[in-house]
Amino acid sequence: MGAGVTQSSGSGGGRRRRKRRAQPMSEINVTPFVDVMMVLLIIFMVAAPLLTVGVPVELPKTAASALPAETEEPLTVTIAADGAVSIQNTEISREDLVPRLRAIAAERADDRVFLRADGAVTYDIVAQVMGALNAGGFSSIGLVTDVGGPTLDGSDG
Repeated sequence: MGAGVTQSSGSGGGRRRRKRRAQPMSEINVTPFVDVMMVLLIIFMVAAPLLTVGVPVELPKTAASALPAETEEPLTVTIAADGAVSIQNTEISREDLVPRLRAIAAERADDRVFLRADGAVTYDIVAQVMGALNAGGFSSIGLVTDVGGPTLDGSDG
């Protein structure tokens, strides 16, 4: 069962050693290729959601929890049914909205703002005001709604 040496009958009766040349490997090593492809796949899977363009919005969760105590009064922007925009209780024109928001953002430590919009206001106007809020330096936008509206299962409540 063990490896042995056979003697050949012929020249000298001793062991012969042949020098073998190192032959080039004719197979493709796929392991590094797979490793690189897996790393690239993970990078693209992580980076793809970050490439979407839009206004960052923090929508409220379905289960309401108590808000932590805040040090400064929350900033509220309101859109009335006729399309008039107000910051807190002061009505402001849409042209002055972004400069005023930039001035307010420079004085505030918190970049959170609450957006209240009348149900009769079109989505176009709400989206424009949200874009102005983002341009004004507020990246955390909370949409304020009223409780007791219809649910998705068709029941009121």
